[in-house]
Amino acid sequence: MSSAAIYGCSGTVLTEAERAFFAEVQPWGFILFRRNVESPEQVLRLTDALRASVGWDCPVLVDQEGGRVQRLGPPHWQKYPPGEAYLKAANDPFTARALAWLGGRLMAHDLRAVGINVDCAPVLDVPTPGAHDIIGDRAFAQDPAQVAQLGRAMAEGLMAGGVLPVIKHMPGHGRAFADSHKELPTVHADLDHLDAWDFAPFKALSDMPIGMTAHIVFPAIDKKRPATQSKKAIKLIRERLGFGGLLLSDDLCMNALSGSLTERAETSLKAGCDLVIHWTGDMAEMEQVAGGVGKLKGGAARRAAAALARIVHTPEPLDTVEARDRFHAMLVGRLTAAQGPDVGEAQAPASRRATRERPN
Repeated sequence: MSSAAIYGCSGTVLTEAERAFFAEVQPWGFILFRRNVESPEQVLRLTDALRASVGWDCPVLVDQEGGRVQRLGPPHWQKYPPGEAYLKAANDPFTARALAWLGGRLMAHDLRAVGINVDCAPVLDVPTPGAHDIIGDRAFAQDPAQVAQLGRAMAEGLMAGGVLPVIKHMPGHGRAFADSHKELPTVHADLDHLDAWDFAPFKALSDMPIGMTAHIVFPAIDKKRPATQSKKAIKLIRERLGFGGLLLSDDLCMNALSGSLTERAETSLKAGCDLVIHWTGDMAEMEQVAGGVGKLKGGAARRAAAALARIVHTPEPLDTVEARDRFHAMLVGRLTAAQGPDVGEAQAPASRRATRERPN
């Protein structure tokens, strides 16, 4: 039986210590970051080794949104644009939705080829004026309805390619005036405003298989605890937002949370998260997390199984060469015309751009 945790690993190959630890604690899945990525062949070997350590075809996750948040990038993988680019490049909402679907489908093709079957995207947060730019251009739009439409298109593109999407950050990060990686944000909006703005895309996509929580305090919901560790907030996600899927915590190492990693894991799971994520690959930290994590059972186990059952094992047929050319022509070509040549070069298919690494 798996434990209710998802762990990272330290590098591009699995160490013997990691192999032994994962075999003992049996995490439900793993998550990769840029430190784990060198080449397609190396990533595939790593995902195979991770699965072998637990003895089953477990989920392997990554954050592959495009823009600032893309763990697999040049020179081996296409550089994808940030969320806001889809609407900016389109002449109408229908074109934007087609572009977002195609972006998701191409990312799924890239990920599935190296053994990754869960993408922590799309971002469904809706920014408000003056909010911290930790979301910024990661958002599809400044309007909840457009975010919902484009978020669904990308999610369905991912699923068509055999990769599960993770909608984030529930119940909404767009209004935060601080970066939860560095400190604990507090959002002082009332429930009516939250419901009409922040919650709306998540309610519209409540049928998605997996969601991720926000490390944010919403006094209108719970005056003391961030959503990840709040029974009241998790109840709201389940009931008011109608989300019945598998619920993951955001990373336990973020400074928005307090207490030991054992306490953070325990509190998040007791609040109602189904699984917790720890990303650093630090063995001492993972051992602390394991001390606060029990077996994945009950409703959480049922939701985990239901999520995995939605993986399409035979993706829709895709001519990747034609699809990448079309994606570049429809989206990047228009952005290039509007913003200058650097945009087009940075996001063009690998066959026609330089192979130098670009910062995220």
